[in-house]
Amino acid sequence: MVDGKAKLVRENFCDGFGDCLPGCPTGAITFEEREAPEYDEKAVEEAKKKKMMEEMGNHAADHGCPGSRFMELKRNEEVGDPSGNQKVNVKPISRLNQWPCQIKLLPVEAPFYDGAKLLIAADCTAYAYANMHEDFMKGKITIIGCPKLDDVDYTEKLMEIISKNDIKSVTVV
Repeated sequence: MVDGKAKLVRENFCDGFGDCLPGCPTGAITFEEREAPEYDEKAVEEAKKKKMMEEMGNHAADHGCPGSRFMELKRNEEVGDPSGNQKVNVKPISRLNQWPCQIKLLPVEAPFYDGAKLLIAADCTAYAYANMHEDFMKGKITIIGCPKLDDVDYTEKLMEIISKNDIKSVTVV
């Protein structure tokens, strides 16, 4: 002990879990030896998703911004034409299928990713391409960010989203 802290005597003794000490010298930590239940990967994933959903909901409640909650958007997209011949859009509609859509605000795992077709787009594309919703966003989960102006490299987060979810396809605009 040096100044109330355990001192590393030999580097090769350290495993990061305190095995080099017979017990906590200050009594702050105790060790319990017992039989652990078998690891259940499915239960862990369900618990992680539940916790994430709760955290996202609490984040919105804590900060007073309902726009911070993530959600899947469902809408009645089309209506029949008066003649009954074919379905037509009466007015342009948003094809955004989830909220939020900004990479930095999106969770790594969410139910709306299950079986999703992802659209990864520079945020300016919606302004630069007039028919963005119909030609690219329709039927996809839209993820936007600015590769030039955002102070973040989104490569790692995008890799996590793709690897931790059942993603069917990726389109980049």
